[in-house]
Amino acid sequence: MLVALDRTDAQPALGSGTPGSSNSTPFQRLLVGEPGRAEATRTTGSIHLDGRLDEAAWQTARYVSGLIQREPAEGSPESDSTLVTFVYDNQALYIGARMMSSHPESIRPLVARRDKEGSAEQLILSFDTFGDRRTAYTFSVTSGGVRVDYYHGSDFENSRDYTFDPVWEVRTTVDAKGWTAEMRIPFSQLRFSTADEQNWGVNIVRLVPDRNESDYWMLIKRNETGWSSRMGQLTGLRGLRARQRLEVLPYVASDTRAKSTVNPANPYDAKNRSEVRAGGDVKIGLGPNATLEATINPDFGQVEADPAVVNLSAFEVFFDERRPFFTEGTQLLNARGNFYSRRIGAPPPLNPGGTYADVPHNTTILGAAKVSGRLPSKLSFAGLTALSAQENARVFNAAQRTETTAEVAPRTLYGVGVVQQEFGKDGSTAYAMFTAVERDLTNGSQAERVLAQRAYTGLADTRLRWAGGGYDASAFIGFSHIAGDSLAMLAQQRSSRRFFQRPDAGYVRVDPSLTSMNGYFAGINHSKLSGSWLWDLDFSAESPGYEINDVGRLGGTDDISQSSNLRYRQTKRGQYFHNWDVGVSQFAGWNFGGVTTYNGFELYSNQTLKNFLRSWVELGVNLPATSDDLTRGGPLMQVYGSQSLGAGISSRSGARTSWSASAGASTSKDGSYTFDMDGALTLRPGTRVELSLTPSFSQSENARQYVATRANGTAATFGSRYVFAHVDQVQYSLRFRLNFALTPNLTFETYAEPFAASGRYHEYGELGARLDRDLRTYGTNGTTISAPDSTGTRVVTDGATTFTLGNSDFNLRSFRSNAVMRWEWRPGCTLFVVWQQDRSAQRTRGLTVRPGALWDALSADGTQVLALKASYWLPLSFR
Repeated sequence: MLVALDRTDAQPALGSGTPGSSNSTPFQRLLVGEPGRAEATRTTGSIHLDGRLDEAAWQTARYVSGLIQREPAEGSPESDSTLVTFVYDNQALYIGARMMSSHPESIRPLVARRDKEGSAEQLILSFDTFGDRRTAYTFSVTSGGVRVDYYHGSDFENSRDYTFDPVWEVRTTVDAKGWTAEMRIPFSQLRFSTADEQNWGVNIVRLVPDRNESDYWMLIKRNETGWSSRMGQLTGLRGLRARQRLEVLPYVASDTRAKSTVNPANPYDAKNRSEVRAGGDVKIGLGPNATLEATINPDFGQVEADPAVVNLSAFEVFFDERRPFFTEGTQLLNARGNFYSRRIGAPPPLNPGGTYADVPHNTTILGAAKVSGRLPSKLSFAGLTALSAQENARVFNAAQRTETTAEVAPRTLYGVGVVQQEFGKDGSTAYAMFTAVERDLTNGSQAERVLAQRAYTGLADTRLRWAGGGYDASAFIGFSHIAGDSLAMLAQQRSSRRFFQRPDAGYVRVDPSLTSMNGYFAGINHSKLSGSWLWDLDFSAESPGYEINDVGRLGGTDDISQSSNLRYRQTKRGQYFHNWDVGVSQFAGWNFGGVTTYNGFELYSNQTLKNFLRSWVELGVNLPATSDDLTRGGPLMQVYGSQSLGAGISSRSGARTSWSASAGASTSKDGSYTFDMDGALTLRPGTRVELSLTPSFSQSENARQYVATRANGTAATFGSRYVFAHVDQVQYSLRFRLNFALTPNLTFETYAEPFAASGRYHEYGELGARLDRDLRTYGTNGTTISAPDSTGTRVVTDGATTFTLGNSDFNLRSFRSNAVMRWEWRPGCTLFVVWQQDRSAQRTRGLTVRPGALWDALSADGTQVLALKASYWLPLSFR
């Protein structure tokens, strides 16, 4: 009888024996049948995970093989055979795999923390458990036994949610023929249908970094798109009975804070502080299709600190979410900025006043819950709610020698809900989202005067996909509604997101009587995602009254934007390049008054050389335009155009020692320029140690840096003076990471970033008239400006008017570090020991920072925290 392999290419004989032994013939048990189908075998025996494939279940199982290269030689057979089989019992799915190697001495069993693939060989298995051709769970293991797992929320290979952290086990072994792996994935960690006979989508991928090779069981070509929709089939799973899942994860934590210096006049400035906390998480399965998770008094002491930045703009800086509860399983909630989870538990927003105040670092999250699921009808849903506590600060008045309390954050309830219906053979979707914020505000309080009492947003989004996902088109529309005291609404109107007070903006005005504000957001998009020619067309609009920042993320409103992008890519290996692309993009924007606020285009190209070095280059041009926010609530101001050039090069993706370097520069006619350089180097001197350095340097001059608004201006500027200056900035940073892994479950990680930045203001002037492009420089045209006094203050005289400008120069040092020991001493149970430092200092203003200032940052005053946290996973299941 002819044995049909899963691909038509012939395979060599490998000898005889068991799959885990060095003289194995797993091809004797290859699946007989159609290509692209694997069959799981039920086992009644036990499997001891040791990575050796020596149990009886592996001898009778059916193996699949015949992977196809995607890189480097697309369509060719894999260089070394890969054999994978699936067996199961009532509790779990087991995967056994043999990865042959013609050069086993090149296999480096690198050990690292979970989800850190590094440059080790890797076996990837992805399962579409609902057979919906859109979502998938992926489980991966490296030759060193490092677990990697993520969730695909959409039909794209790189749509990966790494916060998916199920409890599962794997072991690997390296031998003279290659390496082997045994996985155990409990069914309690997966969602699947209630059908008696399951039919899952599956794909198998093997990565061999030393050869820059990627092999696929179901090949997805480089010029194609899709993931779940292109999977093969896993059959044979019968009689599975989904159990109600209940997982409890209590924790106890303590920390001690130590400050290097204290102010003896500040009664709240303690040298040392200690705290003990307890709380926990609960996860329960709501049938086979949904999961409810809740947390009480969540603790995030092990989370890495945000990097240091210098922000001279009028707009908020947004940082990534790193807190596990708010990252795990929330992919469906992250649509178009309507939900930004860092609003929950953020630092208190109100100023307590007084001479000294004891203000909590963050608002306390009393509790939070989230639910997510996917029904057999292909309807996905997710929701999250959280309650944060009212926070009060102790306030000391030095003049009166009295102590009071002041509210710095009101009790706040947050909620967000999403539903998404998938339809059509190519995974088109219809999406709806609603968010709500309710604050408990006291009549006449500062919170009532500053914050909205309630805030609601909604979003409807439809995406159509066709031609196998190669084309898509989307349309969306959203609304916002905020309500509260008239003073809070006045602050919203005058905020940097809209500047309704602009004197020459005839289409908006400040209304001090408003107690609510409404806005909308809408847009359309069309993209081609596969083939050699790719394009993208976008059009969107945010009305002046649109506001989502109570629980969302929004930099500015009053914007109508349009962009287009055309790209050609060549994925076939040529004489000089392994692959390359070239493209052109164009962008433009207007406010609702019809003023062109930006307009430009960019040319770019990416290349992968035949030795797999990667490079890129881009050229950008911003055309002259008009700014409606440069004067920060003042009249319109013309801005010069600018030109930019950037380029970079990096090592091949699988290199054991990886590196990258890039540089960019821009210039403008008004004298503004930027120059920046970035690099990265990662060294792996052994199988358990990884060291990385990421230095960066930037130097710039901004000739239109806003300084202040002063009174007694001319009629040409509506009676106010809008003061600007040149600011010279220099910035250095060096991010350092050292990771050491005794085992994949016992790791030590260190992150440190010294940072230094300086800014020197000079050549002060003011806007001469609405729509001027050049400044009226002080010291000319009948004006004078004094040299700075001992405090850096300057005096400006213009006729009969005299005013002062304070010292805006800065010379900053910062050092932030995080050292964490993680020990997963049994599945799901973790012990953390954390040492954090946060140091900062201001040095002599007006001096330009030098590279040596990075070392100066290490000795700056600051706070050190030593924390201990232990959590224990209690898995329970019932019918």
